[in-house]
This record gives sequence, C-alpha cells and structure tokens, in this order.
Amino acid sequence: MAGSDSLLKRPTFASSNHGLAKFIARPVLRFVDREVAGGILLLIATAIALIWANSAWADSYQSFWHAEIELIVGPWQLPHFSVGHFVNDALMALFFFVVGLEIKRELVTGDLSSFRAAALPAIAALGGMVVPAALYLTLNGAGEASRGWGIPMATDIAFAVGIVALLGARVSPKIKLFLLTLAIVDDIGAIAVIAIFYTNDLSGSWLLIAGAGLVAVWLLQRLRVWAIPIYAALGIFIWYATLESGVHATIAGVALGLLTPARPLLNQRDAQEIVDGLPSDANVAEVRHASFLAQESVPLTERLENMLHPFTAFMIIPVFALANAGIVLSSDKISDAASSSVTLGIVLGLVVGKPVGITLFAWVATRFGFALPEGVRWPEFIGMGLAAGIGFTVSIFVAGLAFESYAITDLAKIGILVASIIAAAAALLLLRLNATSTTTE
Repeated sequence: MAGSDSLLKRPTFASSNHGLAKFIARPVLRFVDREVAGGILLLIATAIALIWANSAWADSYQSFWHAEIELIVGPWQLPHFSVGHFVNDALMALFFFVVGLEIKRELVTGDLSSFRAAALPAIAALGGMVVPAALYLTLNGAGEASRGWGIPMATDIAFAVGIVALLGARVSPKIKLFLLTLAIVDDIGAIAVIAIFYTNDLSGSWLLIAGAGLVAVWLLQRLRVWAIPIYAALGIFIWYATLESGVHATIAGVALGLLTPARPLLNQRDAQEIVDGLPSDANVAEVRHASFLAQESVPLTERLENMLHPFTAFMIIPVFALANAGIVLSSDKISDAASSSVTLGIVLGLVVGKPVGITLFAWVATRFGFALPEGVRWPEFIGMGLAAGIGFTVSIFVAGLAFESYAITDLAKIGILVASIIAAAAALLLLRLNATSTTTE
C-alpha cells in the first residue's frame, strides 16, 4: 500500500493548506499508513459487535444481518442473500482475491520465489497448521465438533503483524518479514483446507462453467486484452458459478488473484527511456501516453493490491468482524464455553499448538542445514509464533463453514476470541522482554 508520505507529496487535496486537509485528511492518511491501523479498526469493529449483540438492541443486531437482500446483475437475479451472507460470500471473495494477488506476487517475485528463502517459513507454517489441528482433534475426535479442526490452523495477518509493529524498532525487521512470509504460506494452507474439506454437494456442471470462465480469463491475458470492465464482468460470472457449484465462493477470488500477471507488461528501463524522452513542450495526450506506459512497468498484481488493499483492510475486514463477532455472552453461554471441548480445543490449538508447531518444525529444519534469519534468537522466534496464534478473522470464517449448529459456532467464536487475546498478550510480553534483554546485553 502506498505510504501516506507519497500521497501527501502529490498535488492533491490532502497536500493543500485547506483546514479539512490539515486536520482531517492528512491525519487519516498517516493513520492508514501505519501497520497497526488495520488491526485497530478490526478491534474497534469487534468491540462494537460484542456491545451491540449484548445490549438492549441485540434483536436489531440479529435482524439486520439476517435481513434478505436482492442482487440483480444485468439480466440475472442472484439467489436471495441475507446481509450477513453477502458479507461472507461476496465481500470476502474480494478479500481473498487480494490474498490471491499477494500469494502470486510472493511466488513469482517475492520470498516464496526462492526455495532457500521460502523453505524455513514454509516448514514452520506447516508445523503451525499440523500441530494445532492435531491438538484440536485429540479433544474433538468425533461428531460435528470434529469438523472444526481447520479453525486453529489460521493466522490473522492484520492482527499478527499489528502486534509485532506495536513494538516498533525493538523487534528485528527480519522477524516481521519471516512472519509475513509464514502468514502467506498459512493463507495457502487455509485456502486449500476451505476448498477441499469445507465443500459440500458439488455440482459438476457449475464447476465446469466456473472453470470455463477461468480459462476465458487466461485466454484474454494471452491475447493481451486488459479492459478492466471485461475482467470485472467475468469475475462476477465466475464467482456466481463457483457459488452455485458448492465450492465456497471465496475460492473464485483466490483463483482470479492467482491468474493475475505478476510481471510488468513493460520493463522499467524501457518505461524510463520513454519518460526521459518526453519533450518539455509535450501536449496532454503525449503526457497521458507516457504516464500509461510508465504505469505498465508496474506489475498488475502490485497495482491491484495497492488499489484494493485499503478497501479490504479498512472496510471489508472490519465489516466482516462486525457481522460475525457479535456473540451473546450470557452467563449460560460462558459456562457452556468453559466446559466445551470445542472451545478448549481452539484455545489450545491457537495459544499452544501454533507457537509449538512453528518453533518445533523450524528447530528440526535447522538440524538439516536451514538457518534462522540472521540476528534472530529463539525467544524472539517463539514470540513471533505466539503472534501467529492470533487466528481471529480467518478462524471465524472457517468456523462459519465448519459447523451447521449455531450453538457450536458460537462456542467456537468464544474460543477464537479468548485464544486471540491470550496469544496477542503473550506475544507482546515475550517480544518486549526479549527486546529488553537484548538491549541490556
């Protein structure tokens, strides 16, 4: 995401001396540029959801998210959605599209493009998925409860990175980079779990239609057709076909993200020569053409990420939390959660399984020649593993897919909330203590 400083350097309203720019626009841009900003908004949305669901207006919370809406796209009238389902099936598809873009960028030009750089984060991420799932299944080996094993496998990137960012320069930049890479691999695992294990009643014909749509996207790219309205229309079509196929509709977003080109259409040297060759008296058309060519030197994945990331981080994810975190915390429900193997399995999976799995698998990998990032010590690494135990957004999303019973889903959400709070506090404490001990050495 573009930083606020770069935004303020442009001749925009935010860089002007207008009162609204000075006291509202610029502070907002600086807030958005902070790594913790997304986590802060997510926290606020969660608090609002919990207060709303446990207030005198609790009925309005339920009735609002269960209210039905009609979606009409051209000649098609889509199935009736509740507002909550629209958030979970449609808006979250856009979020997972951005996740797909991030994965594609990392696979092609990022840390995951190099086996040596990707190996240790990938191995650690595998441990952070296998051990939590195994811990959960030891307590919930049968019945509907067993379907929740995918819940403690997830990591909430926004919260995890936000927690580490709170400590600023006291945490090594390499541990932040490792956490980001690990979280990307974790996302790949979560997407695979959703696609394979949380899919019911598949429709072969609709799957073929969705596949044909993806092939059409690929062919258009080969023909170098880049008209955004065409891809937007195809994206909606593929999303609808995926929804009807029985595969969760968010997988369409991931697939489209992975199909997006991650290399620039024009190399940067050629673009620079074109811009440098622009005459000083160039007309508007020539400047616009040079600007377009310069833009083509930036990979499409990066451009779309920069455009969509603020919308997903500061709008979609907080709305998702608002729609899904509103659990009624009655004394009976808290009592049920305290004795529930589902709740306990999730808490143990995220708070114990995540850091233990990540650290154990990484330690074994170091016995086979892989090394921790330079300057990173094991206590700091364990602290990062605890931060990865903040499952929140994706864990809540998987919980909604795993269980048919609303009662079990609520128990799972309580477990996710409790585990995320414990993991965040423990990560902050351990990372801060490690930073203090490192400073005094």
